[in-house]
Amino acid sequence: MFAAALRESARVVLPVAAVVTGATVMASANDEVVPAPNYPFSHKGPFSSWDTKSIRRGYQVYKEVCASCHSMKYMHYRDLVGVAYNEKEAKFLAEQIEVEDGPNDEGEMFERPGKLSDVFPAPYENEEQARAINNGALPPDLSLIAKARHGGEDYLFALLTGYREAPAGVTVNEDAGQYYNPYFPGGKIGMPLQLIDGAVEYDDGVESTASQMAKDVCTFLAWAAEPHQDDRKRVGQQMLTLFAICAVIAGYHKRFKWAPIKNTKISYFK
Repeated sequence: MFAAALRESARVVLPVAAVVTGATVMASANDEVVPAPNYPFSHKGPFSSWDTKSIRRGYQVYKEVCASCHSMKYMHYRDLVGVAYNEKEAKFLAEQIEVEDGPNDEGEMFERPGKLSDVFPAPYENEEQARAINNGALPPDLSLIAKARHGGEDYLFALLTGYREAPAGVTVNEDAGQYYNPYFPGGKIGMPLQLIDGAVEYDDGVESTASQMAKDVCTFLAWAAEPHQDDRKRVGQQMLTLFAICAVIAGYHKRFKWAPIKNTKISYFK
């Protein structure tokens, strides 16, 4: 389904380059953005839940591909427990990082293995370092990116898989770190294509095509932005069931109380 949707999104882009030329193309690239298609993510339905296997694979994509530039400062390793990993596995992941802690009894800072309560490590020491390494651009934090961008995971999927050759009339300076992506505002993005077939080797044996990795990491980011979605849906279903029961009781009560009165015949005799 995702492959078909991806082919459809590619057809959406081609008319943009074919219909407009010259200065018109430049204006379109600067002022307009190709809207992201509505992709069939399995967690979108009102009665659907998160795909935990996809979340686990998505975390692996984030860790091996995205974490070198993008932070997730609101995510802790404990958040993965019971969703994508069990407690033992999450502890093992946390212990792979070194965290500066302290001060100790001697007033000195020290390094220790990570714990479940630690946040995901940041790739840069500060914002200035991040901008210096990325030609002045600041890679956004991904903790809430699925909520911070219009279109959510649909936009993220389209962006990750939407790299194209620049159409006629659009100049992209690749030497300055620019790449053409019609889904990015302005059409010129500083992030190169990241997802290439086989870039990640999944633990569960799923084939790591570019579209599969994009789908998994977008599911992971959508979950990170709203981890309590399943609980919210469950409470909503319970409330709808309660309202339905109350409606039946209220209807019966109304009929029980008013039916005799409405069916009473009053006659007057002289």
